[in-house]
Amino acid sequence: MGIPLLQQYRVGKYILGRKLAGSRRYPLVLMLEPLFQCNLACEGCGKIAYPDDILAQRMSAAECLEAVDECGAPVVSVAGGEPLLHKEMPEIVAGIIERRKFVYLCTNALLAIKRMKDYTPSPYLTFSIHLDGDRERHDASVCQEGVYDRATEAIRRLREAGFRVNINCTLFQGEDPARARDFFDEATRLGVEGITVSPAFDYEGAKRHDIFMGIRSIKELFRGIFREGKGRRWPLSHSALYLDFLAGNQAYQCTPWGNPTRNIFGWQRPCYLHADGGYAPTFRALMEETDWEAYGVGRHPKCENCMAHCGFEATAVEDTVRHPWKALKTALRGPRTEGPMVPDPPSAQPREESGTVATVPVHAIGRPTGRDA
Repeated sequence: MGIPLLQQYRVGKYILGRKLAGSRRYPLVLMLEPLFQCNLACEGCGKIAYPDDILAQRMSAAECLEAVDECGAPVVSVAGGEPLLHKEMPEIVAGIIERRKFVYLCTNALLAIKRMKDYTPSPYLTFSIHLDGDRERHDASVCQEGVYDRATEAIRRLREAGFRVNINCTLFQGEDPARARDFFDEATRLGVEGITVSPAFDYEGAKRHDIFMGIRSIKELFRGIFREGKGRRWPLSHSALYLDFLAGNQAYQCTPWGNPTRNIFGWQRPCYLHADGGYAPTFRALMEETDWEAYGVGRHPKCENCMAHCGFEATAVEDTVRHPWKALKTALRGPRTEGPMVPDPPSAQPREESGTVATVPVHAIGRPTGRDA
């Protein structure tokens, strides 16, 4: 996995502590969105659909660090919007590092070279660069030419300066497994520490809806990618069981409290991807007063066709803790790419696998890792 041993140890120690304490629900990653404003207008993103007065709002550094303390998760993913537009971001990142939390600073990299002087390399800090594929696919995804080249140059400069660097990649309808293979090869050659990959979530406010996949298409795509990747050592920043889930070999329900979200509106219910349940005033209220059983694939129409890591990675981690030998076996052999898949979950709102949009909106405005990024 593309995760350093220090981080594996600290997160593992945290999980063990929560298990010994008898905690049924606990967070793994805090999704912190101090702003929604961005300097790109990506076709799969809904954040820029907010009115200008919302886009102008910011969580203060004090509010951000209070959320970090309140949640207690060992990892913080700072997203948005574009976090580097936030004037207090260096203070926010420094405060998270002081708390010995691992912070992933998600960015489209347009400001990364200019702002990198405001940060100091640390084993607790990772610049998570948004790249949705090769030059042609990424520039089309972000609706602006030249962004891929600027992002890859930022990766080189950040690595030369000693920073940890990851890529976060969202895959959309029409992705080709061989092309994804070549992109992961190139990302590995760039020297990134990890690659986070996730199928796109159909945001209600997105400019296009024909770019999102249904569950069966997602599984077939990832089987193709993993088949193409046999023998390659991509630094994928995921548990082996989550990758096996993407390939259709694990039957998981999401764990929305594993990646709780705090943004300018409060603690978002139920998850990072949609706010159907509104917002809780405190983290405790989020965890104790949310009707978690009302959400998930087959339970709620806005959860259909979701296999995103921010919902299912925590489920895979829980399964790893419960069944370590299964996880080890899966890690050694890699995701299975042949044979029957696990049955798809019951669906209250099936999507046509051609990629056409569902007849009912499937989420509230928002955005995952990285457009966010």
